[in-house]
Amino acid sequence: MKTSVRILFLGLCLSFVVISCKKTTKTESTAVDTYVADHYTKEEVDIEMRDGIKLHTTIYSPKDTSKEYPILMQRTPYSSQPYGPGNFRTQIGPNVNLMKEGNIIVYQDVRGRWLSEGHYENMRAYIPNKTSNDQVDESSDTYDTIDWLVNNVENNNGKVGVWGISYPGFYATYATVDAHPALKAASPQACIGDFFFDDFHHNGAYLLSYFRATALFGTPRPNGDQPIDTAWYVLPELPTEDQYQFFLDAGPLQNLDYFYEYETADTPTMRPEGVTDDFFWNELKEHPNYDELWQSRGLIQHLKDIKSSVATMIVGGWFDAEDLYGPLETYKNIEKHNDGNYNTMVFGPWDHGRWASRGGRSLVGNYYFGDSISEFFQDNIETKFFNHFLKGDGDMNSGLPEAYVFDTGKKEWKQYDTWPPANMVKQTMYLSEDQELTSEQKGVNGIQFISDIKKPVPYSEDVKTVFTPRKYMTDDQRFAARRSDVLVFETDILDEDLTLAGDIMAKLKVATTGTAADWIVKVIDVHPADSETNEEMQDHLRMSNYHLMVRSEVLRGRFRNSFSNPEPFTPNQKTDVNIKLQDVFHTFKKGHKLQVQVQSTWFPLIDLNPQTYVENIFKADESDFKTQTHTVFTDSNIEFSVLR
Repeated sequence: MKTSVRILFLGLCLSFVVISCKKTTKTESTAVDTYVADHYTKEEVDIEMRDGIKLHTTIYSPKDTSKEYPILMQRTPYSSQPYGPGNFRTQIGPNVNLMKEGNIIVYQDVRGRWLSEGHYENMRAYIPNKTSNDQVDESSDTYDTIDWLVNNVENNNGKVGVWGISYPGFYATYATVDAHPALKAASPQACIGDFFFDDFHHNGAYLLSYFRATALFGTPRPNGDQPIDTAWYVLPELPTEDQYQFFLDAGPLQNLDYFYEYETADTPTMRPEGVTDDFFWNELKEHPNYDELWQSRGLIQHLKDIKSSVATMIVGGWFDAEDLYGPLETYKNIEKHNDGNYNTMVFGPWDHGRWASRGGRSLVGNYYFGDSISEFFQDNIETKFFNHFLKGDGDMNSGLPEAYVFDTGKKEWKQYDTWPPANMVKQTMYLSEDQELTSEQKGVNGIQFISDIKKPVPYSEDVKTVFTPRKYMTDDQRFAARRSDVLVFETDILDEDLTLAGDIMAKLKVATTGTAADWIVKVIDVHPADSETNEEMQDHLRMSNYHLMVRSEVLRGRFRNSFSNPEPFTPNQKTDVNIKLQDVFHTFKKGHKLQVQVQSTWFPLIDLNPQTYVENIFKADESDFKTQTHTVFTDSNIEFSVLR
């Protein structure tokens, strides 16, 4: 161990001892670690599905059996641990209130994961109009589980709620499709909607920053896919903390195959060319377009017939790098196709799942939004929702609005009867010369920049390796604005507040000397010089002139007309590229500026586009990658949703 590392380690140990000594009283007075064991009994059962497969299920029931309780359930691919009698979670349920008020809390390993039988399919496709018990999906598994629970768990009141964040949020949405009559409330949170637009892809661009997470979903279980109570997958370890340099040096995506060639007793050492042992990595490689594989696994298109007996509350974070498309599209599609249903949305100033913690000061990355925002959500929104539909009257008058949304510029909650708000209008601004963002078009000229594949634009100035990215969603974008391959357009200093409430559509007019290109658009709040720096900000930054990224999105140019049928660009030909940026609710305050950045690389958040058209970028060769010159024309515009 190097001396500096040893000193750091000893220093951390000493700090831990000192902190522990200082907080002894607080630790002794906190009963949270044993609360569940003190107040709940735990039972583990294997519930048989209609096709005979058994799913491992853990049931926490209140020790107070003098009354009946609703059932709150989460289905997860991430394990219902801890397993075994006497081993309890330290917290159960969606939040501490619902744990302490008393509910029957259930966790289940989904089919093919951990201690559940069967074979796992990543984003298992929904089967409508099932004709036999052999046709199973997550909807039927949820139905069969609820049916068993309400008929076999003592002291339940016959009402069931489901919740989950991220992948468990996907299963919570799935529960509403062909729902069991006992299901009364569902809260999909940061829910995956479609893997071609969430997590591993954004508008067809592969999220290279999620590369290490692939193993979590694609490593086969050992021993012939038998249930297992310990993790069987290993996340790839990069040999450096500088992921930008690592992926740049690695070159084409096919050079990363070796990370997913597992040498175990259950996997062969001789494989077909280009095939690895990780089935999810193979799917990503073999299905670069929005084909039947991805289309069948998307859940958004199956939300057209949600029973009115199921109340839904969709929860998301405005700065969720992983699943922003999913919760927004889940809410909008339930709302569009299920007139009269109780369907609401809650969006706060959070990254992925942060609303489930109680952290006091609320930040995403460097940016501070206020105090106890997650606590407010848990205490006044989430608890109220579940109690109304599982313990109360369950009528449409829950006391909660249609949209409970946080304005990330004013840093305050707002309530609306519709989303987007009824008084929202569309406002167009043009990408003009001299770095101006104007309300009127000023001529039609081309602004050129060189997209050098050897020096792609970083998505963050931090030097690090991450499991999945989060912080960049509010990162200061000054480092990008000062590059020659990032085009900048901004308004004058605003003389009044400007509130964006809804989606954003970038309507670019572009050209390239090559036959392929990615296009990235970022919407940025430029703060005044006298803005006060919060205490958590990185040492090298200040809030003075901070370039807060409010929203950003990429479109892989080959998919500009169809995600299923890609096509090359014609070199030097002016071409329309329209990019939908997900909803925002943000006030650009008086004294700030609204800025738009346009670029063509975003590395290694997304993989590097060869900039010459190939059928499958996952199989591109080194020789396919070419530096090109791109042009953005000044009749390009951004259509904002503005609150009046």
